[in-house]
Amino acid sequence: MTAPFGRRRAVALERRRVGRYVVIAAADELARAQPGQFYMVSASERWGGGEGERPFLGRALSVMRAGEEGRVEFLLEDVGPGTHRLCELEPGEGIELVGPLGRGFTAPDGEALLVGGGIGIAPLIGAQEQWGGLALLGFRDAGHAQAGALVAGALIATDDGSSGHHGLVPELLIAELDRAPRPILACGPPAMLDAVRAIALSRDVPAQLALEAPMACGFGACWGCVVATVDGYRRVCVDGPVFAAEALA
Repeated sequence: MTAPFGRRRAVALERRRVGRYVVIAAADELARAQPGQFYMVSASERWGGGEGERPFLGRALSVMRAGEEGRVEFLLEDVGPGTHRLCELEPGEGIELVGPLGRGFTAPDGEALLVGGGIGIAPLIGAQEQWGGLALLGFRDAGHAQAGALVAGALIATDDGSSGHHGLVPELLIAELDRAPRPILACGPPAMLDAVRAIALSRDVPAQLALEAPMACGFGACWGCVVATVDGYRRVCVDGPVFAAEALA
């Protein structure tokens, strides 16, 4: 499911804070993304004119929700000049969109375990709403873990033990697979995905991993987001961002 090529201007509809994160909603008549797809997003004003002319490229943002009355939602964390500007957007301001892009999740065979880390929980929200499943979410601390409220019935792990399980989210995954083997949909930082991939392969359960990668264009032209697979290097933006665990090298 991809949109016509080219950037289009939309309008920001809502900004709300969820713990350490910010949810931005925009009006987009083409908002029909599959869970796991992404948009390249930038602000229409005050973009490319800050210190050192940054930010100057759009930011690749996983779709959190899309399709309800032409509305698309993204989950952001203020970690740099681009995300900082997007987190400042007020309702009515212009927002530039390219997307939806990439290959998203495919429907799992049965109820899945949805494994997310930090900002990587975003595509799992839409996946759960479409297909159901038990969410296992990992965060740094209780402030970040407040975003777990966006996912129904989520089990939470935090690095510092300030909310939920004191430890890493792969520990929750092992416990759930011990109860019943189930397919896995996962998105999060590379170390978490490496652990999920190893667990899935060792348990012989299917796993789809949505990779996070810095992107310049989002549609395969720059080759700046390549990842090693068993069939050579592939571009995360067009060959992914979702890959089968067994396909990654």
